Amino acid sequence: MMTNNFQTKQSVLLFFTLMILASCKQEKKELIHDNILLKEWTGPYGGVPAFDQINIKDIKPAMLKGMELKLKEIDAIANNKELATFENTIVEMERAGAEFDRVNKYYGVLSSNMSTPEFREIKTELSPVLSEFNSKISQNEKLFQRIKTVYEASLENPLPTDQQRVLNLTYKRFEMNGAKLSPQKKARYTTINKELSSLYTKFSNNVLHDEENYVTYLNASQLDGLPEEFIKSAAKTATDKGQEGMYAITNTRSSIDPFLTYSNERDLRKLVFNNYYSRGDNGDDYDNNKLVAKILKLRRERVELLGYKNYAEWRLQDRMAKTPEKAMELMEAVWPAAIARVAEEVKDMQAVADKNGDQITIAPWDYRFYAEKVRKEKYDLDSDEVKQYLQLDKLTEAMHYVAGRLFNYQFTPLPRGTVPVFHDDVKVWEVTNKTTEENIGLWYLDPYAREGKRSGAWANQYRSYSTFDGKKNVLASNNSNFVKPAPGEALLVSWDDATTFFHEFGHALHFFSANVKYPTLNGGVRDYTEFQSQLLERWLLTDDVINNYLVHKKNGQPMPAELITKIKNAATFNKGFITTEYLASAIMDMKFHLADPSNIDVDKFERETLTELNMPKELPMRHRTPHFSHVFSGESYATAYYGYIWADVLTADASEAFAEAPGGFYDEEMANKLIKYLFAPRNAIDPAKAYRLFRGRDAKIEALMKDRGFSVAK
Repeated sequence: MMTNNFQTKQSVLLFFTLMILASCKQEKKELIHDNILLKEWTGPYGGVPAFDQINIKDIKPAMLKGMELKLKEIDAIANNKELATFENTIVEMERAGAEFDRVNKYYGVLSSNMSTPEFREIKTELSPVLSEFNSKISQNEKLFQRIKTVYEASLENPLPTDQQRVLNLTYKRFEMNGAKLSPQKKARYTTINKELSSLYTKFSNNVLHDEENYVTYLNASQLDGLPEEFIKSAAKTATDKGQEGMYAITNTRSSIDPFLTYSNERDLRKLVFNNYYSRGDNGDDYDNNKLVAKILKLRRERVELLGYKNYAEWRLQDRMAKTPEKAMELMEAVWPAAIARVAEEVKDMQAVADKNGDQITIAPWDYRFYAEKVRKEKYDLDSDEVKQYLQLDKLTEAMHYVAGRLFNYQFTPLPRGTVPVFHDDVKVWEVTNKTTEENIGLWYLDPYAREGKRSGAWANQYRSYSTFDGKKNVLASNNSNFVKPAPGEALLVSWDDATTFFHEFGHALHFFSANVKYPTLNGGVRDYTEFQSQLLERWLLTDDVINNYLVHKKNGQPMPAELITKIKNAATFNKGFITTEYLASAIMDMKFHLADPSNIDVDKFERETLTELNMPKELPMRHRTPHFSHVFSGESYATAYYGYIWADVLTADASEAFAEAPGGFYDEEMANKLIKYLFAPRNAIDPAKAYRLFRGRDAKIEALMKDRGFSVAK
């Protein structure tokens, strides 16, 4: 009888447990029923975002509900009475928050691609809430104790390699975000994060304001020297802004670069230059200097709570460089050669100006203009002539060709309306394995600049690859800011823009080629993930791409051999400018975070640091501090902007491996190693180990110096 009573009680308990679970699931369904942004993605290709149904009014309630639902799932994991294991703790954490992840994708698209004044208000309200939400997870004491239990057990009995990597990354992430702090320090840590999140949003909004509101309108008499295609685009942009008959130079890089390169109007070049490089630094309500000072102080205080001397020391511990000293060592090794090359470039430009009788001394707004004249004189290479062969549509085909040769991918354009998009400019391709015809995912391309879209170019993914809960395909996007051409005109881009286009596609290929079980392993190490994308840039100069896709916009003829030779001969041209403008920003980023921020004057610190560096007066930093969004509108690049030069050492070294292979850049064996060791593992392997598996040794800085045509110090 005792056994039967016990079994009866167990059955009743099981019945009520199932009822409660069913009730919870039903409640969850009802909670998300009315908000499309929380709903599971439906439709073809494993389900796709309902971009066509985004309503700005749905964003805030959906984000709040998504956070609430995820926190409930996290609390359930933290309060589990069973002994903590990898399966019931780490795997459940990997699984938690599906609704929040979905709405957060929409939130990210609006933030980067479709920001409006109404959305910016919502973002301002949500930023501190999101920060507090993240702190509630990263500082959940019960949750961390469970993670710690699993981690400590693994020190004696290691888990399978991929599980151990997920566990190590999870433990480190919690440790770095205050999980070991006392309750009092945790409270302060959370408060700092909330304040920082608001400052990041304000910084970003201020930059966007200055990009949108400093537009230079030209009349027909002020177009001397500008290419025909640029003039047509500028006219369309002006018309779109209600200035029919005028020509608009917007305050974005894609607009100012060609203007500064070709305009014969020096006073206008100076005006456009100052508008662009003064973003966030105009002494008005949108000035970012005081915000930067606050950000630096709060970042220092926060890491001091964790026992670190400065923000850079804290940030770099899980990067390839490991320490700020290592990162600075690389930058300081390259800097002297870079500014020495700038001096040579300026001398050449001044000679051209003097020869023309221009009676000027090269200033920052002259650099691109006279560099182009030197290019023509020294290499007989006209950038506008090259541009006639760089059509965006053909470059897109070229990237797909490279992906087919290296990764065995097929890109098939989808008819408009097949899947929802967030703007009519967005095009979508299905990505499949050419051999098996298996769907790899979808590739979204959003190429054009618009109001509310942040400047620059970037890649992201709406869904990443994983298999732990069933195989998921990849939804990836590339986003650019090309000035939209006039109707019926081909979009022609500069060589630099074409290189960037390939670069960002490299990120997308990194997403598509992932072969990992757990979502955490899809993350990246900042000074490593730029390597894969920078490496893909090298295929732009391969013969297959040049001969088949770089064709003239009018007659479709391939780029002539003599022009190709000129391009290759000029491969190291202007590398002083390119390296110095970048490195100045990267060094400034590091020095700001190593300095004592207690009484910092941001503008003064920037000027004094540039003086100490012997920064050439003829060019600016790529990103001046008041608009350095990489570093001050969030934290992913803070003390990590050096990562591009770190990754370029790997890039130059890996390029030599391809160049030396029997099949060159399309060598099958090298391509297989590229995928196996550098693309597919994502963050499942320590980056330094992964590179050694690919190359058989560590990368050498000499490859970078040779690649840029710099002298190597003995």
